Amino acid sequence: MRKILLASTLLIGSSFAALADTIEIEMLNKNEAGDRMVFGQELIRAEVGDVIRFVPTDKSHNAQSVKGALPDGQEAFKGKMNAAVEYTVTEPGLTAVVCLPHQALGMVALVVVGDDLGNADAILDARVPGKGKDKLEALIEEARTTAPAAEQPADQSS
Repeated sequence: MRKILLASTLLIGSSFAALADTIEIEMLNKNEAGDRMVFGQELIRAEVGDVIRFVPTDKSHNAQSVKGALPDGQEAFKGKMNAAVEYTVTEPGLTAVVCLPHQALGMVALVVVGDDLGNADAILDARVPGKGKDKLEALIEEARTTAPAAEQPADQSS
């Protein structure tokens, strides 16, 4: 019986892992549109269990969460300069991500998990200098306006 329970637990656990995605985000000096010092994707939609991997395609970049700008319970992360870093999403909500040397130039990203925007005020209150703060405000607004519409129940009147 114990072997069956262990096998069932392992099977269920591996099923959840199989459902998770790995989302790869490039750290760039310049994107195709000509914007400088940017993440390849700035508004990142993810689900709990997903792994987000930030990859430096150009030198002098890192990716890290911003103190106080992530959901309660979500572990902070800080990548080393010129090195890939990944973190596993464990909580719904918003996480602000910056490239430390370029955040004032606007090199920020916003991770939206489960369409939960409940901690948007904490993101807006976080200490992000210069253009980074303005871009986070714009990304929050974009997240609000592009959120997938909730499914509406079908009209059951006849």
